[in-house]
Amino acid sequence: MSDAAPNSGHPDLPVQEMEPSEPRIEAKTSHHKHSYTVTCSSVFRDAVDAMAVSRKVNVGDLARSVMLVVPSETIEAQADPGEPPPGDRETIILKSGPAEGRPWRRKPRLQVRMTPGFSIPFIRKALALALSMGRGELAIRVDDGKEVAKVAPPPPPAPELPPGPDPAELARHIEEVERLRAVINTLSFDPLPQGVQTREEALHILGFPPSARPDERLLRAKFRMLATIHHPDSSHGSHQRMSQLNAAIDLLRRGAA
Repeated sequence: MSDAAPNSGHPDLPVQEMEPSEPRIEAKTSHHKHSYTVTCSSVFRDAVDAMAVSRKVNVGDLARSVMLVVPSETIEAQADPGEPPPGDRETIILKSGPAEGRPWRRKPRLQVRMTPGFSIPFIRKALALALSMGRGELAIRVDDGKEVAKVAPPPPPAPELPPGPDPAELARHIEEVERLRAVINTLSFDPLPQGVQTREEALHILGFPPSARPDERLLRAKFRMLATIHHPDSSHGSHQRMSQLNAAIDLLRRGAA
């Protein structure tokens, strides 16, 4: 049965091409089913027809089987195989009407009888899923939703805490720190009650003998070493000692200038 009849007024009618602008739905209703004309590429049509023959079913059965077990949103999310490319056409011979026996070119298509209400792209997507499952590219997994909900994955194990310090070792460290603090206090200079006023006092504060004449390099090295000990931010710091260190280095530098 043809989709349209060519003009019968020409005795030698050439092969014509039928180009519907949109995929059509043929609404031949029988037993509450519609006959869908699903336009597609010839490669897709041949693959679907071959699968239907191998399973001893029709194309509508393939589409219905997918729609029954796969959620519609999953089908809708699939890529649409789409319409045939411009050069992909099939030639049929009209079997009725005034142009009976004449050739007619049209888009390749599949005839799918199903209940009404489906779009052509949706049917193509369902058939594409059927092909993918038939080739083993996709599979349907059956899970018990209630059991999956009940059996939650176990929580990750809590991180292991590092072992605490050995009490005896900790006591030894504390004792060593106290001993070093006592040594530093013993070796540290006693702050001068009146502050640094003479060169000899400045040399004493920096740990030099009264007759020493250190150069700038030696003064700077001595000052840095003592400043790391007496700076208020250090664990053994002393604001008073640090102030007298600054006064001593300033006095000696002025005297050398």
